[in-house]
Amino acid sequence: MDDHREDEWASNRDNRLPSFTEVLSRRTRPPVDLFMFYLFLQREGAEDILDFWLDVQQHENLCRAYFKDVRKSGRTIREDWPEYWDYARRRGSIYGTVLGLNPQTGTKRSTTSTGELLTDQDRANLASVDEKHAARSPSPRMQSVSPNTNTAVATEPPRSTTPFSLSGRTPTLFNNRRASRAPTIIPRTSAISRQDLIASAERIFFRYLSPAGNTVGSDENHEIYLPPSLRIHSFPLNSSAEPKTQNEMGIMAQIPDMFHSQKEYCFRAMEQDAFPRFLRAKAFGNLTPVSALVRLIVGLIVLWIGLAVGFSLIFLDVHPKSKRFFLFIPFTIAILFLISHQYELDPILVFFGQSESTPFRTLHIREPYVRKLLIGRAIWVSLLVGACVAGLTLLFWAVPGHRL
Repeated sequence: MDDHREDEWASNRDNRLPSFTEVLSRRTRPPVDLFMFYLFLQREGAEDILDFWLDVQQHENLCRAYFKDVRKSGRTIREDWPEYWDYARRRGSIYGTVLGLNPQTGTKRSTTSTGELLTDQDRANLASVDEKHAARSPSPRMQSVSPNTNTAVATEPPRSTTPFSLSGRTPTLFNNRRASRAPTIIPRTSAISRQDLIASAERIFFRYLSPAGNTVGSDENHEIYLPPSLRIHSFPLNSSAEPKTQNEMGIMAQIPDMFHSQKEYCFRAMEQDAFPRFLRAKAFGNLTPVSALVRLIVGLIVLWIGLAVGFSLIFLDVHPKSKRFFLFIPFTIAILFLISHQYELDPILVFFGQSESTPFRTLHIREPYVRKLLIGRAIWVSLLVGACVAGLTLLFWAVPGHRL
């Protein structure tokens, strides 16, 4: 069933690139899927903003599960939680459908909502990347909450120190795992309680929004960038204590929608900044920056060897002259690597249907339109390589020999 639906989604993109919403909701295939987008942000040292979006998505799914548990118990949200009902009716809520509010007046606009953004295969791939590339940042650790699951688990990730969209930060090769002040495991052996919602919100605040120095167990500032109007400077509730005063109950009513505006901002920031660069990198190229740099170095070395041999054949006046045609071997390797670096595209890998996920590790190109674009560019790069190699080879062949 899922494969059939995936095929339908793919057929609708035969002549266009995917949207950011489609990537987040896992409707795309490699190399423009969520797994590859996370790795792209990871290379830039800017995965925190996607981690935050995923964590808030988990928090919102947890809240939906709570509201559904209340309805399954035979009670209404208005009876069980009158403070939130009044808040949602006055301010609007993204859970309007679950709450039974009028969708025209009681629902906020929401970005993509998915029950589980990373598949089991994605997590397996990410685990494999971590094992074989220990010098890189750990992989996504979010597992979204669903009403049908028994636990909501999130392991501790590394955090970047600056916002990806405004930062000149270079990617970090080594990151230490840091403990979070808030709990990371919420039991689901029974119905979700309001304390679980507070714990979830508290964990998000102390991981992403708490100012430097206020986060226990961390020696590095890892809060994400938010404009002043969206910053939350303190978390007024405690997950280990029930709200008692009227003021605390009023604050508690804001917990389900607490981070939605920040989530919307992060969505737009990724959509307008990182995502276009991701598409340019993966829909028009198939190499990682490290791999492209290695090709540049190897290409220059091989080109130097080819030129040295070529000039030796000329100044030693080696006969027969046809031996110079063998220069096409080093020239082909050198020009192929240099042009591959320039375009960040290896035509040989493209013709085999492969794209790099991490340096020198590839996966199959399955997105139809991306495959079409890459094949077209691979043909152009191949023709350019052929023309350059032919020109260099004929030039060295045509130069008359002169023994020094």
